[in-house]
Amino acid sequence: MFMTNLKIAIVVVLTVAGYTLIANMIPQIESEVPEELALSADASAAELVAAGERIFGGAGGCTACHGLGTRAPNLTRSTDGLGPIGARCGDRVPDQDCKTYLYTSLTDPGSYVVDGYNPIMPDADRTLPEDQIWALVAFLQAQGGVVTVTADDLVGASSAATAASAAPAAAATAPSTRDPRQLLNEFGCLACHQLDGQGTAIGPAFTDVGARLDAAAIRESILDPRVEVSAGYEAFANLMPTDFGERMTAAQLEALVDFLAQQR
Repeated sequence: MFMTNLKIAIVVVLTVAGYTLIANMIPQIESEVPEELALSADASAAELVAAGERIFGGAGGCTACHGLGTRAPNLTRSTDGLGPIGARCGDRVPDQDCKTYLYTSLTDPGSYVVDGYNPIMPDADRTLPEDQIWALVAFLQAQGGVVTVTADDLVGASSAATAASAAPAAAATAPSTRDPRQLLNEFGCLACHQLDGQGTAIGPAFTDVGARLDAAAIRESILDPRVEVSAGYEAFANLMPTDFGERMTAAQLEALVDFLAQQR
């Protein structure tokens, strides 16, 4: 009996050791933590472009859609013979310079949707501070164009942020509906997720989310999407807004959670 138990123990130990060895041989994907960038009020154009490049390829999550040119226009390469974005941005809107066009495209992307593409881009000011948005504008201008972002833009961004923090918070305009399908549209969820053949496959599909997650996990993924990122979607983690808990009422949140939990 002792020898039998010993043999079983040896087999278990060897099996666990084997799986551990295999697991350590598999490359691990680490979700990138948004980078803290220290941009001084007298930052040079070169410093802004360098910072913007890091944001474009990292915390901004821009390459998830703009790097391939399939979900959104490729910004660093020539499109339709017009050059990269810095060369063509000044001609996109009449009487609007490149800097203004790029800033507006980042903070209010629904204003300018390029023909042939869907309006799936989230507002950059939901995930990035103003100075980093301006750094991103500088990087995009540098792609075939002239950088006109200056320290004055950063100073203006800092002043606006200070004024906003000192002023009483304005009540956010939120939809009054509790219909979950309307909420998915109102809050732009289908810009990155698919349901019943609609939407865009950037994040995990909603079609079978109830089979993968219970109601508590769905609620957590809406309120704090960075806590648990679905495997295979680590590169897109920073695209998910983190302020739904402020923008939704409790009733809307629970209506959405109940609806998604039923999708199997």
